[in-house]
Amino acid sequence: MNYYIALLIFFGGIFWSVVFVFSFLKRQKQKKIQHLLSLPFKEEDRKYLYKTPHYNNLSPQDKEKIERSIILFIYTKEFIGVHLEVTNEMKVIIAFYACLLLLHKTTTNCYDNLKTIIIYPSAVAFNTIQSQGGIYTKEQFYIDGQAANGVVILIWHDAKKEAYHLRHNNVIIHEFAHEIDFMDGEIDGVPPIEYSKYNEWSQVVFKDFKKLSDIVIKNRDWGKYKLLGAYASTNEAEFFAVITERFFESPRSLKKHFPELYKELKDFYNLDPIEFVKKEE
Repeated sequence: MNYYIALLIFFGGIFWSVVFVFSFLKRQKQKKIQHLLSLPFKEEDRKYLYKTPHYNNLSPQDKEKIERSIILFIYTKEFIGVHLEVTNEMKVIIAFYACLLLLHKTTTNCYDNLKTIIIYPSAVAFNTIQSQGGIYTKEQFYIDGQAANGVVILIWHDAKKEAYHLRHNNVIIHEFAHEIDFMDGEIDGVPPIEYSKYNEWSQVVFKDFKKLSDIVIKNRDWGKYKLLGAYASTNEAEFFAVITERFFESPRSLKKHFPELYKELKDFYNLDPIEFVKKEE
């Protein structure tokens, strides 16, 4: 009996030691975060934000909030450069657009599932092996961004160009829309919304997705759907990422041509980009 009691005490001691260490490390991390958030935002970092078309017309309260979010984002994510040196500009701009999407969300989730941002200087090619009828062929495909398994991949050449100019497209917004889509555990074009709003979202959003898909197949009568483009018809997840891009990059155009779609995005993101995006191409 004494032997089993000794084992119980031994393993119990190990368990509580592990709990203590994890609790200590968590407290230390929280103290570090609180310290960082108490510091003023660096003016040398703010100069990058001034160059974007989205920061300058934010309210003073939103500017302060997003600057705090940028600090937290940069501290909690790992930035890795491939064939380039990661700069402060890269970190600040990527963090800004990632945090802009969550600016008015009530969640405290700062992309908790995201651990790493990998940055390439220009378009990157990946090799794949395709099999058809027993014949194997090697193919290349290029990506300008990707989000999966706790990693976001960005091409800085495109990301920088789109971050500083309104062009309908913004690859940072696009990839972080995918991250938001996955916050409920599935990348299916339905972000984490209240259950009571699911039917309305599905009816409005997927109606336009199906309409666009039909137009792409027939390749005629594009009309207003030119604003969304063929890539948005790839699947529901890509459709959500693309309409999120248009919502933040071309809000007036999206509202004019797709008022119901605009309303769904406005309700979900809990903000109206028309208030701070003053010019559109």
